[in-house]
Amino acid sequence: MKLEDLLLGVLLHRPSTGYDLKKFMDTAGRFLRANTQMSQVYRSLTRMQDLGWVSCSVSSRAGAQDAKTYRVTPEGTAVFLDWLTGPYQPAPRLDDPELTARLSFAGLMTTAQVVALLDVEIATRRAAAAVRDRDPVRALEPTPTINFDPALGGRVADFLQAKSAAALDAHIAARVALRASLIIRIAQTPTGGPQCAPSS
Repeated sequence: MKLEDLLLGVLLHRPSTGYDLKKFMDTAGRFLRANTQMSQVYRSLTRMQDLGWVSCSVSSRAGAQDAKTYRVTPEGTAVFLDWLTGPYQPAPRLDDPELTARLSFAGLMTTAQVVALLDVEIATRRAAAAVRDRDPVRALEPTPTINFDPALGGRVADFLQAKSAAALDAHIAARVALRASLIIRIAQTPTGGPQCAPSS
């Protein structure tokens, strides 16, 4: 997932200035990508403009620098939707920012596309749950060359294993619940809901 993917998604929700985009990345966007600098936002906007993915209009402001408002072009919309609905490979860690980002832009997908995304995530995490009892810490069978407290090591390893298992179970349960609510939506709307067609 690239910064451009996130910026296109935000701009499809609302045309914005570079400053507005940076403000988003510092607030709600920080859960999708950490520590985004203003220079990165403007560099991405310039690149996207060069590629024809965004256009901008300039508004004059008395006593201040002109404001550039960026909008997504039809080509940029196609690029964004290709990423949003394209193949998804879950990261090994549960806190996968790409899944969170794609779900954050779920309104730009059909319900069936969101369900398919959740299916991949749920299947991957269930596969991980099936082998989670293979504790990598205990599998080391330590033969330390310095002082080692096996009781302490074992107690902490048990804690970490239990915490990890509980987090994985909660993660799966939450996505299964979301999926179930979307299946009800599909049943009520045979087409799976309208495909959004954002204006550029």
